[in-house]
Amino acid sequence: MKLHSNELPSGKSYTLHKTLAIVFSLVILTVIPLLYNLVNYYSVFIVNNSPKSPSNSYSSSSNEKNDGVAETLSNYQEEEEECDIFTGEWIPNPNAPYYTSSSCWAIHEHQNCMKYGRPDGGFMQWRWKPDACELPIFNPSQFLELMRDKSLAFVGDSVGRNQMQSLICLLSRVEYPIDESYTADENFKRWKYKSYNFTMASFWTPHLIKAAMGDSNGPTKTGLFNLYLDEHDQEWTTQIDEFHYIIISGGHWFFRPMVFYENHRIVGCHYCLLPNVTDLGMYYGYRKAFRTAFKAINSLKNFKGMTILRTFAPSHFENGLWNEGGNCLRTKPFRSNETQLEGHNLELYMIQMEEFRVAEREGRKRGKKFRVLDTTQAMLLRPDGHPSRYGHLATENVTLYNDCVHWCLPGPIDAWSDFLLQMLKMEGIRSVRDRLQFG
Repeated sequence: MKLHSNELPSGKSYTLHKTLAIVFSLVILTVIPLLYNLVNYYSVFIVNNSPKSPSNSYSSSSNEKNDGVAETLSNYQEEEEECDIFTGEWIPNPNAPYYTSSSCWAIHEHQNCMKYGRPDGGFMQWRWKPDACELPIFNPSQFLELMRDKSLAFVGDSVGRNQMQSLICLLSRVEYPIDESYTADENFKRWKYKSYNFTMASFWTPHLIKAAMGDSNGPTKTGLFNLYLDEHDQEWTTQIDEFHYIIISGGHWFFRPMVFYENHRIVGCHYCLLPNVTDLGMYYGYRKAFRTAFKAINSLKNFKGMTILRTFAPSHFENGLWNEGGNCLRTKPFRSNETQLEGHNLELYMIQMEEFRVAEREGRKRGKKFRVLDTTQAMLLRPDGHPSRYGHLATENVTLYNDCVHWCLPGPIDAWSDFLLQMLKMEGIRSVRDRLQFG
């Protein structure tokens, strides 16, 4: 905000200079601890702006200095944005993990790999290193300060829940939340960090749109689902107005047989094997589902938060499909030159990004913010991070497939919080810069 000396009674130039410098410093310092890389910039700014003598030219000098800080912030942001934090390699991190299966109660049993006897622990000791810059390890105190008086919702399937539980465990070094869920249904959880007035919630919607079980068996004995491609899933679309951030994701459920409805009639399916129903393939339903979900968000007049697309995280079944004995037994990450995004993984990723860009353009017209948390490349390189058979006791009499979809906790999914925190920091920089430039 630009301030002028004639806004206060005359004869107060020195007091004005000092007061405004202090006020401005306090505003900046509210953000600075969270934007650790900018401390030096702000320190220099505050020192340089300490009043040395009364002056009648405060207005012009203050504006010039504010513009200088805005330029510094802008330059820093440009440098950071030039660095693609989502392109890089996994490198050893002997300091990890930052919690254990015994120290965090939030770990879902099926992802509690060390509890259930996984023999190797090296998969927990890697961190993501972008090619052109550093990505700081997640700082729970910084995150909670950034999220003070705010709210975050995870919208999607069990991998989204996997991400939320990873975040809860990482934050447990500072505080555990209390359960403030409005229902006993475990698919709709709400957690409150009382010391920070921060709410975190999850909304179960594996197809993102209105869907229902059509046949509990279906052609593959995994269910046949009716997807209403042009209808919102009101279980979450009616609940998110109050949230400051939502992280939306989905993918793995679209591999199962589906029947597609549009305008209340069947238009096709994916591997439904029903007579006189055209097989349009999974990509048709996947694209329409994201399109409808994004349209739902853009149609919400009272939702003023930020929508973050968390991109598809590939599975790593080898030597068979998930229901045909496929497994994931590797014990270290791939290098980026050892594998590539292709096939279903590439197609699902491209569909997400294409629909995201359409939604972002439309959202911008309506004053809505969309961002991408691009986990695809990083997780493509982590065939070692899945539970496989270590999601239950070996002696337990259960029928479970090897899990090469979800992620062990602790494990590589913890890096998603590294990404998220860095994104939030950049949003903070952008906000301060805009206030200085246009305030």
